[in-house]
Amino acid sequence: MSDLAKTLIFFGLILVGMGIFTIFFDKVPGLGRLPGDIFFRRGSFTFYFPFTTCVLLSLILTLAFTLFGKK
Repeated sequence: MSDLAKTLIFFGLILVGMGIFTIFFDKVPGLGRLPGDIFFRRGSFTFYFPFTTCVLLSLILTLAFTLFGKK
């Protein structure tokens, strides 16, 4: 099997796992409402960007891939 096929299967399994996780744990306490997340509300317009949550998840995933990745 080619490297591309293995990579696509790996990321597909990761997406399925994330989907199952969100089905069973749809609301993780505190995640998405961290200090530093951008939230604006003006009348009927609402803008929300979870900046701090994105940075935190990026750090966790980087650490996981570094520890469990191939060397």
